[in-house]
Amino acid sequence: MLMRQPTGNLQFTYQPPFGATVQDGGVQFSVFSRSATAMRLLLYNKVNDPEPADIIEFDRDTDRWGDVWSLSVQGLNPGQLYHFQASGPWDPENGQRFDSAARLIDPYAQALAGTFQKGDDGVVRPPKCVVVQDDFDWEDDRHVRRDLSESIIYEMHVRGFTRSRTAKVKCPGTYLGVIEKIPYLKELGVTAVELMPVNEFPILDIWGNSPERPNYWGYDPMAFFSPHRGYAHDKRPGAQVNEFKTMVKALHAAGIEVILDVVFNHTCEGNENGPTLSFKGLENQVYYILSEGKHYSNYSGCGNTINGNHPVVREMIFHCLRHWVHNYHIDGFRFDLASILSRDRGGNLIPNPPMVELIAEDPLLADTKIIAEAWDAAGAYQVGSFGNHRWAEWNGRYRDDIRGFWRGDGGTLGALATRLAGSSDLYQHAGRPPFCSINFITSHDGFTLNDLVSYKDKHNMANGEDNRDGDNHNISDNYGVEGPTRRKGVNTIRARQVRNMLATLLLSQGVPMLVSGDEIRRTQRGNNNAYCQDNDISWFDWRLVEKNAEVLRFVKALTQFRKNQPTVRRTSFLTGQPVDGRLISDVSWYSDDGHPLDWNQHHLSMVAYIAAPSRVEDPTGQGRDMVMMFNSTGDDRIQHLPEVGRGMKWNLFIDTAAESPGDIYPDIDGPMPPSNRQVSVPCHSLKVFVSGRVSNRRRK
Repeated sequence: MLMRQPTGNLQFTYQPPFGATVQDGGVQFSVFSRSATAMRLLLYNKVNDPEPADIIEFDRDTDRWGDVWSLSVQGLNPGQLYHFQASGPWDPENGQRFDSAARLIDPYAQALAGTFQKGDDGVVRPPKCVVVQDDFDWEDDRHVRRDLSESIIYEMHVRGFTRSRTAKVKCPGTYLGVIEKIPYLKELGVTAVELMPVNEFPILDIWGNSPERPNYWGYDPMAFFSPHRGYAHDKRPGAQVNEFKTMVKALHAAGIEVILDVVFNHTCEGNENGPTLSFKGLENQVYYILSEGKHYSNYSGCGNTINGNHPVVREMIFHCLRHWVHNYHIDGFRFDLASILSRDRGGNLIPNPPMVELIAEDPLLADTKIIAEAWDAAGAYQVGSFGNHRWAEWNGRYRDDIRGFWRGDGGTLGALATRLAGSSDLYQHAGRPPFCSINFITSHDGFTLNDLVSYKDKHNMANGEDNRDGDNHNISDNYGVEGPTRRKGVNTIRARQVRNMLATLLLSQGVPMLVSGDEIRRTQRGNNNAYCQDNDISWFDWRLVEKNAEVLRFVKALTQFRKNQPTVRRTSFLTGQPVDGRLISDVSWYSDDGHPLDWNQHHLSMVAYIAAPSRVEDPTGQGRDMVMMFNSTGDDRIQHLPEVGRGMKWNLFIDTAAESPGDIYPDIDGPMPPSNRQVSVPCHSLKVFVSGRVSNRRRK
């Protein structure tokens, strides 16, 4: 009789075909280079050693297989430090930039150690690669596998989340520091953290000096397969690997997924004036998109552009994603400037780009969430048309339309309704569901939510670029005073607007994304481009948890409501038609007087009636009807509860104009509407009523 062999704690691991692979008695080193005439392996004893202890030459006859250089070195162990060094043609006019003196980071390096080292010989000494053995004890950890439609994403910076003294953690600014704050994340109600770049990027400049403007955000990749050493508490080579895995394991134990922000669009090597650190010195014309065969195309805005649809680069990205998913148990990816992956080797946007399709169809990535920032720095804008149904997108249209409506911009009511209902204009035509829309109002790039309602203009002087950097189109307002103020009237409107946008975000169809700190009104003092601010401008200020506890309470109640209510997280689009035999349409729109809304009028107020979903989407019958009353005008309004809800029991859930605790009723036990069904909705505010259990749709 055949018996199934129990797997116990065995884990599926993935070994990329290149890089350093630990074998019995030694290490196998493999690297791609088509045009190199010679390849060397540099071995170091210590992190701070400026020169290698050993140099091993690859034999062209026995150590080269096609375009792959590969050799096995006996006697080496995990923790070994190394670089590659390649000789070849120096012919920039034809895209070749070999430098036989350059120490090169292995493109498949699984960890780096140290920083750039100072030297007086003109040779750049980058961080050293570390040989890594995958022997982490995951115990019974698995991917969480939560449906994207049920997700609430929290964008955060690993270092900034706990770097402030106010965090009061043992390991500030590290992967382990995040673990200490998991109880906060769990109580907040988010289901996934989207980590700003955690793959390796430079800490010091190429000469070992502190840069004038450090890349705090991390959008400057140096080694795609390596977790950033700067976020490790233990500074020993390779320690970041286990610490990162420990963080993922702890987040999973709390039911929180981990999504990585990955930057497969450029590297830190820059343009022709930049250093040779890795790709340039191995096969420049393969790894980068070049114009006229020599100049770096700059679709990323960062000096160069990864050649994502070249087969060799495509394979590297493919292996990298698998590596993070199966060796680090990562649950998904957000692709920075993802439209670059839609460009061919000449930089042209192409339909059905191979890289985009490969990511969507790869069987080993089938459990992961894949999210595109569907634009790039060269004018491509593909929101609503990026990839197939497997791809979700940061919905930039949602951000702009919600900001515009609550600011009081004319002609935005229809846009509000469309975004609230899941952006069918962008996704339905392609057969994509509402949860392909990742809804956000703020992100790391731009104003925080607090600053969005406190500043009309950016204030980026601290960045040292004379306030030239950062977006000028913020769709923000200060409501009478630029920046902090003691004027009660201004602060009252700002508080309402914060609640308005938080409520809109968490009650919209699609998937909401919060930015770390927005739930406690974190400020960057008007800086809308804090990429270089590794200080309290960017760091999470934990004192605000207590100071702005009312807003935090508001968000917690919203996340809990969203989890409980399939009414606001449908997997199919609203149609305006009745469902389950009810006479009530799944969504209907009304003017203040209770009549059907005339979309040709330039209103800034309306009433939305959203019915509980069908039995298919809500088999347990937990869904409730909702009435949302919007007023973004400067005047108080009287709005009528729609007649379609007459005879049902209604309770106030949200009143953004009220002081806490009257701004939200977590148990949906707020006051009932007036008997005449006429509700006062103050200026710049939102009221939400929720029905009792909808039972008649369960009749057979």
